[in-house]
Amino acid sequence: MRVIGTDLPGCRIIEPAVFGDARGAFFENWNAARFAEAGIHATFVQANVSTSVQGVLRGLHYQWPNPQGKLVQVLEGEVWDVAVDLRRGSPTFRRWTACVLSAANHRQFWIPEGFAHGFVVLSERATFSYLCTALYDRSCDAAVRWNDAHLAIDWPVSAPTLSEKDAKAPFLADIPVERLPVFGA
Repeated sequence: MRVIGTDLPGCRIIEPAVFGDARGAFFENWNAARFAEAGIHATFVQANVSTSVQGVLRGLHYQWPNPQGKLVQVLEGEVWDVAVDLRRGSPTFRRWTACVLSAANHRQFWIPEGFAHGFVVLSERATFSYLCTALYDRSCDAAVRWNDAHLAIDWPVSAPTLSEKDAKAPFLADIPVERLPVFGA
């Protein structure tokens, strides 16, 4: 397993060791001891899978005050995946980082608690897996507009397919400060 740092402290790309031959391939997508050695100490309590077609953008989602850390990966297809630091008081507040996740590259992306998450599907179809450190809590569900100019995310699409929730998500400047995660909390 290889761990790659990103521009945002805490967010990491994981490249598992993949063992393959003519029959197919095998890799560990979670091993608590190996991830702990890499500085990722997580207990997962919920696993989700979503499917989407090309051009669908999901996000930017987060939970507060019951935040979720997420270990995400693509099981089929390819996505451009984004994490945004929304922790008030953080030295990297409003900064984002992104990576391509695909079934071919087997990469995973660790997104710590307090970060918003989103992705856009680049392939014809994608199956996306999320391991979450906290249960989904509707009362804590929150989102930031995907194209907020203050975040200046360089999405590889200009007119994505959005859910009504994501299309109407507030801009960061319109979110009450108490609805944002706290750095160090």
